Amino acid sequence: MNEATDGAMNEATGGAMNEAMHTTDPTTAQTQDRPDRFARVPWGAVAVYTAVAYALAWLVALPLWLMERGSASFTAWYPVIGAAMMFAPALATLVVVLLMRTPRADRMRLLGMWPLRPAKRVVWWLVGAWLGVPAVVVLSIGIAVLCGWTRLDLVGFSGFQATIDAQLSALDPDTRELATASMPPIGLLVALQFIAVPIGALFNSIFAFGEEIGWRGWLLPALRPLGVWPALVLSGAIWGVWHTPLILLGHNFGLFDWRGVALMVGGCIAWGVLLGWARLRSGSVWPAVVGHGALNASAGLIGVVAAAGGALDPALALPLGVAGWIAAAVVVAVLVLCKQFGDAREPQLAPRRAPAIVPGAGRPGAAGGE
Repeated sequence: MNEATDGAMNEATGGAMNEAMHTTDPTTAQTQDRPDRFARVPWGAVAVYTAVAYALAWLVALPLWLMERGSASFTAWYPVIGAAMMFAPALATLVVVLLMRTPRADRMRLLGMWPLRPAKRVVWWLVGAWLGVPAVVVLSIGIAVLCGWTRLDLVGFSGFQATIDAQLSALDPDTRELATASMPPIGLLVALQFIAVPIGALFNSIFAFGEEIGWRGWLLPALRPLGVWPALVLSGAIWGVWHTPLILLGHNFGLFDWRGVALMVGGCIAWGVLLGWARLRSGSVWPAVVGHGALNASAGLIGVVAAAGGALDPALALPLGVAGWIAAAVVVAVLVLCKQFGDAREPQLAPRRAPAIVPGAGRPGAAGGE
């Protein structure tokens, strides 16, 4: 082969490879230069994912609907079934990824699960989500106080004390007397509640993974071709509606109709924007997992610091209620002003390491050739 022919072939081959790296593979529906992204929304897979996640949620929650609300069995099974329901999105993800093969390649990368590189970026985002989400919850408590939706008692912690007293009153007299005598000071109990939040966040992340691998791991990237804001809002709304089987039983807001579902959708959109931003900004799903766990661990802090006797409307004062919406909106506004949204702020995880090229390998006359 002469030099001119060799050069022409190299030029043609290089041009074809360069073009392929910046075009869409119609088989995988992923962009070759960003294997962690879909080139277009896989609407069929999105419909199947949503249907499976919703159906499994209702199926898992069905035993609660068959029990008498407020009964001993209902109370005992409620947290167990709620925790099991959190893995429905993970199962739906398995359906679209393994059975529908969406995506066909680079699955762990598109889901944001692997690799955990660059390690420094992933670790710092994990720490930020771990501590930042409880900080936003505390901000929501402050907003609830400023809006007159609750009153605080940071001296006697009367609301928390009333909760403890109500639990003690349900015990038999001998057990109640023993428990009261061994009860630590209320200030120490409150301190332990706050100390337990970071630990509880890590424990809750086990269950939060079941949700986040679906909502922010698969669904958000699947909707990302719509644009960053439509993807964040739509994925948050789908996440909110998914909670319907428990919301209609009074979960979170004490409402048993569409109003509770609407409040949950609003809360999930607000928090979904923050968790989704962490997912896109870090390139990894793990900050969203830890952030979700931290949200669940810190959501009850308002009950620790609220004053007894004050009206506490969950729809207004809780982190998933209006106070939480405002707190999340404040944080999002700051992020927007700092230009933290958009393609330029969405790095991918570390690319595969290219194999080392041995000089002279593959050329006629090189070592091993004839």
